[in-house]
Amino acid sequence: MPDEKKKLLIVEDDTGLQKQLKWTFDEFEVLQAANRAEALAHLRRSEPAVVLQDLGLPPDPDGVAEGMATLKEILGLAPHTKVIVVTGNADRDNAVRAVGLGAYDFYQKPLDTDVLRLIVDRAYHMQALEEQNRALREGAATSPLKGIIATDAGMLRVCRMVEKVAPTGVSVLVLGESGTGKELIARAIHDLGERRKARFVAINCAAIPEQLLESELFGHEKGAFTGAIKTTPGKIEVADGGTLFLDEIGDMPLALQAKLLRFLQARVIERVGGREEIPVDVRIVCATHRDLKALIAEQRFREDLFYRLSEVSITLPPLRDRPGDAVVMAHAFLGRYGAGQGTPRRGFTPEAIAAIQAYAWPGNVRELENKVKTAVIMAEGPLVTAEDLALANAPGDGMLFNLKEVRARAERQAILQTLALGDGKVSRAADLLGVSRPTLYDLMDRYGIRRDDAET
Repeated sequence: MPDEKKKLLIVEDDTGLQKQLKWTFDEFEVLQAANRAEALAHLRRSEPAVVLQDLGLPPDPDGVAEGMATLKEILGLAPHTKVIVVTGNADRDNAVRAVGLGAYDFYQKPLDTDVLRLIVDRAYHMQALEEQNRALREGAATSPLKGIIATDAGMLRVCRMVEKVAPTGVSVLVLGESGTGKELIARAIHDLGERRKARFVAINCAAIPEQLLESELFGHEKGAFTGAIKTTPGKIEVADGGTLFLDEIGDMPLALQAKLLRFLQARVIERVGGREEIPVDVRIVCATHRDLKALIAEQRFREDLFYRLSEVSITLPPLRDRPGDAVVMAHAFLGRYGAGQGTPRRGFTPEAIAAIQAYAWPGNVRELENKVKTAVIMAEGPLVTAEDLALANAPGDGMLFNLKEVRARAERQAILQTLALGDGKVSRAADLLGVSRPTLYDLMDRYGIRRDDAET
């Protein structure tokens, strides 16, 4: 209901102060509790967004042990609740301790109701913004491809391309910097294709010594070389009926490239030390961070093999060229790795968000995931800081200057994402954004979004 009152839980054992606070916050639906048990009961029943809690609670009204325990339990049950702790005069140390445990803010007695009202109003405003942010992130983090989080227009185009290519059975070459998620794309191609019930077999061509790579791929017969004590099928044979993912194909030795090309032409293999031709039906998906055309020019990669492997090429954009995705991914990783920690990780500080946005992420998604995973372990409070992420002094584009710049970046990103979701159709994007087509055209001109990239 639009006119429904906001719920405010007041945890205070002083009956006189209870009445004063209820009168002060008469525009709220005030819930009152005198101890921990009553507070937790109200919390479960009514889910108030903001809690005003005295640290001195029975059975320890002159100390803070019970108040701190109550605070921990409230945040454990409802980590997004804004808790404002009220402390005695000159008890700043315990107030700071409470904030370190996850309290939103603190206020010291004696009460100034006007100041306290401002703090409570600000807490509600912040809670509403965070709730809206979470809803947007949850909506934005959806993707048609398993394991891939994408809001950037370029990455969404990659997802649509994968959906189109997967059922066809053509060979696919996935290009992109290290850490951009090339294997995830390869797995998505397999999972969305007709071979999804068969095996997905992966091999990293750069991780296996040259003298062993041939037998790993093609298998070997018993006695083919020293140590070959039994006949062993290779990865190509194991993947029969499914998908073979050749990661870092640019690092494959030239001699082995020739043998791979023969397999792709004839679709039969010979094990090392064998003479029997074994037919294999397998789909090939390759990936590399190298520039294969430059390697061809240097005669380090076969041009005929390149064209066999790249019937369709998919290029993944680096994370630095995917505006907005780093923050969305960071929250997703926080939710994944924070679930098992004793202290709930409710989010990132504003400084941490700014640092994530500003950092260039040379290691791409893999680096971001590792930093968040480490920060979850190292963080001392409920919010992950830039220091926890080891980004406090990281080079980048700098902090956003003002609200106007924030709004401009957000509008441009929203337009790009909506055009991508609407397959480039301006009329569809305008409907999704709730604006007219002329207004959208004006915004596209303002933010330098080319009209010839979109359809009317």
